[in-house]
Amino acid sequence: MTMNEEQKKEELSLWQIIKEDFSVPKLNDPVLDSNFELFFNYPGVWAIINHRIANKLYYKGFKKFARVVAGISSFFTKTDIHPAATIGRRVFIDHAIGVVIGATAIVEDDVLIYQGVTLGGVSLNKGKRHPTIKSNVVLGSGAKILGNITIGANCKIGANSVVVVDVPENSTAVGVPARIIKKDGKRDKLAHNELPDINKEMFKYLIGRIAHLEHSIKRDEDCTEDEKNNILETEYNKFIETLNSSKKD
Repeated sequence: MTMNEEQKKEELSLWQIIKEDFSVPKLNDPVLDSNFELFFNYPGVWAIINHRIANKLYYKGFKKFARVVAGISSFFTKTDIHPAATIGRRVFIDHAIGVVIGATAIVEDDVLIYQGVTLGGVSLNKGKRHPTIKSNVVLGSGAKILGNITIGANCKIGANSVVVVDVPENSTAVGVPARIIKKDGKRDKLAHNELPDINKEMFKYLIGRIAHLEHSIKRDEDCTEDEKNNILETEYNKFIETLNSSKKD
């Protein structure tokens, strides 16, 4: 195979992937009515396509030109993807605004990313410092995936969660910092309402505990100050034990 034939083959494969990128919104967004909308209402699609071009230039040695392409794309799509980042096929960034993907991040096939997601680093060291997102993962709005960690295949990351540790495949992670919850069985990948709200449950528990403490103190208002302190200390220890047991589950 000559050099021209090899270049033609690479260009063809790139355009085939870009063509596939244009078809992805039809699978992920029921609001899409026509292909015409893709040109004006889907910045995430353009962010991915522009990245494909910048990425190809970057690894061909045209790094400065690649950064220029990435910068122009970031200005128009409000999505910051480093040209060195690796992004697989059929990746869809829905709404896209505020998405940041670092240089050593790896996003595999069929990943769904919502607005405000960050795949960031926590180190200034050279080498791999950004996350690896395996296939069929859903990253909820505002999720922050930080450091050289791996999000396993078929995982779901809840909106506004902050993930700093590996998440095993077929799991859900929610909260700040994110707590990993093992989930079995399949469900609609867009069913965010099924994700447990850890903060809500904790506040509910705290409110109930405070009400119980107030009732206990009122009931024992004839007690001395030392006795009241002992009651509060007992209730506090029960609360700590409950927290520790929930972390072990």
